[in-house]
Amino acid sequence: MKELLVPVGNMESLHAAVYNGCDAVYLGGKRFGARAYATNFDDEEMIKAINFCHLYGVKIYVTVNTLIYESEFSDVLDYVKFLYKASVDAVIMQDIGLIAAVRREIPDLEIHASTQVHSTNGDTLKFLEALGVKRVVLAREMGIDEINNLNTSLEIEAFIHGALCISYSGQCLFSSMLMKRSGNRGSCAQICRLPFKLMKDDEELETKGDYLLSTKELNTSDYFKEIMESNIYSLKIEGRMKGCEYVGCVTRLYRDLIDKYYRGEDVISDEQIVKDLMTIFNREYTKGFLFKANNAELMNIQHSNHLGINIGKVIDIDKKYIKVKLTDDLNQGDGIRFKNIGEGMMANFIYDDTKKLVNHGNAGDIIFLDRKFDVDIGEELNKTLDLKLKEKYTSVIKRIPVRMQIACPLGKQMNLTLSSRNREVQVSFGDVLEAIKMPVGEDTIRKQLGKLGNTPFVLEDLQIIADDNIFINLKDLNELRRLGIDKLIQALEYREIREIKPAKILKREWEYKDNMQISILVRTEEQLKCALDNHVARIYIPDKKILEKYRDLPNVLYRTNRVKDSNMAYSLITELGSLNRIGKGCGDYFLNVCNHETIDYLGDYLDILTLSVEIEDDEISNIMNYYDNKCNVELIIYGTIELMLLKYCPINLNVNKDAHCHACMDGHKYYLKDRNGKKYRIITDVLNHHTHIMHYKPIDKIDNIKHYYDLGIRNYRLELLDEDYETTEKLINSLIFNN
Repeated sequence: MKELLVPVGNMESLHAAVYNGCDAVYLGGKRFGARAYATNFDDEEMIKAINFCHLYGVKIYVTVNTLIYESEFSDVLDYVKFLYKASVDAVIMQDIGLIAAVRREIPDLEIHASTQVHSTNGDTLKFLEALGVKRVVLAREMGIDEINNLNTSLEIEAFIHGALCISYSGQCLFSSMLMKRSGNRGSCAQICRLPFKLMKDDEELETKGDYLLSTKELNTSDYFKEIMESNIYSLKIEGRMKGCEYVGCVTRLYRDLIDKYYRGEDVISDEQIVKDLMTIFNREYTKGFLFKANNAELMNIQHSNHLGINIGKVIDIDKKYIKVKLTDDLNQGDGIRFKNIGEGMMANFIYDDTKKLVNHGNAGDIIFLDRKFDVDIGEELNKTLDLKLKEKYTSVIKRIPVRMQIACPLGKQMNLTLSSRNREVQVSFGDVLEAIKMPVGEDTIRKQLGKLGNTPFVLEDLQIIADDNIFINLKDLNELRRLGIDKLIQALEYREIREIKPAKILKREWEYKDNMQISILVRTEEQLKCALDNHVARIYIPDKKILEKYRDLPNVLYRTNRVKDSNMAYSLITELGSLNRIGKGCGDYFLNVCNHETIDYLGDYLDILTLSVEIEDDEISNIMNYYDNKCNVELIIYGTIELMLLKYCPINLNVNKDAHCHACMDGHKYYLKDRNGKKYRIITDVLNHHTHIMHYKPIDKIDNIKHYYDLGIRNYRLELLDEDYETTEKLINSLIFNN
């Protein structure tokens, strides 16, 4: 049976998810989750959430899926231990060091590798298997055929609905580098939803919209039979930041499809639920990379916000009113937006065709709205909020079927047995006496035991075993029912007592090299020649054409593709799967190294590990202090950082109109320009069909190199973009001079 996994950001959403039919939920605590701006659950609420889910037979997975800095590592471990003792069903994690530490210290805790781990190939899954992970959440860029061809012992989880990150998850540094709000730390500023202009050299190109990085919402309901017949076990919905009505509606949509499949019916979406969901939230829908969406099918570059559904059109305007012909119902208090101008308001005042104030308009009616905006005749009116939908998807309460058997032997106590799912309890209370006047019959017993209105249960079956001519006090019968229900709730909520045994921690000793070494990532042959002339220790080359001419040189390393690549001995490794294919080499900053546990674990594979470009100097100091200032890490001291890795190509969509790729090979430089005039270089990888968005300026820490040297760091990298020979040489010399 497939698992329907639903997001919840607060207790109200949790109830909506469970009552509308989820099999499992995922949620976050107040810290260390990748949705820091959701309401989330404090420790007390977390216990209540766990009890509630287990009462209904729903699994609960907690997100601890951010990168963990050295200074907070012990606090995170304590939090995970709290979750373990509280009997969560699994913890979702990103940080490789944290996963390794938890597997060592809490070996019985089930761990799911977050989509932030950037799992894109079978070799990454082998790495995670060795790490002791139970389940992997695959990258959203993987297609259904790729997923079905995976050979793994891991449970496979994949997103089937919700917002899409345009960048490979775990590989986006845009928000972090620009605003100090890390997507890897739960604070993404959603820069991909902001407007950009496409530039060709210094020329601004015309596009059909400005939201060049904004995707549509994933919706796979039209392809659901293929999903049900795939290798995907857990069907995941995105949306911890969305409201309870969204959670309830989207849960009901996919619960209905799953149930139809297992009943052998046509797997077709309920049209009304789809309409409701579009009203609650949509940016238009896409089948996603899961079903090979092209660039145009994936993106909505005209709008980046919630669109709602069309409910009418402007047919006239005067100084005071906007006249609208409705194609769907509109109620007072609903939210509306004029689609083309993007302006919206609450429909607090609706006037009928005589301009009399009314509380609703029906499909086909002519209505008037206050003219708060300048709109044109023909403008589409959308409904973006329907107040009735919240009640529709949150007022339902799911009842748990319970079976009862009561024995009423004369002269003894009543005995009540209750069973639900795989739990059974018994309670005894109240004397069974011989009736003097009016005996208590089965109808009375059945009526009293069936009074379950304030409980989570509904009576499914009742067996009564009673002697003749008995008298039972009705208060005793009610108390017996109450005692039985309380005991059954405790049994269904049962949390096993989990103990944590101290684990032995071994501190890695590095073969530390005390001499300073400079490495350079080069993108041109001119840069490479300068590096060779200046005897640079390591030269990293991402371009295979350049590499072919120099690959036999001992200090030249290939920088691997960040999704999957062929074997190439001793490389600069950018993704976890390459660790299984290649073995020894250097680890790039895309591996997100932020703490000593990650260094220790990846150190079994790699000789040198590049620190994450997200960590600040105080955290670098904490890492180096842990190793007594002796650890073979590399630091990006200067360079233009890659902000995003995309499977989508904005050049192809907007210049080449989604036809065969060639526009980026015309010798021109392309950029995305933001609202502040900052230009982000677009580098395309035609061979692998990937797009790299670069920072608008290089980071430069060269003046601080003495500080880093005193910390014990001996490996420094220059990450070049367009620098010429002379500039490259000056950068090399500045490292030596400043040190």
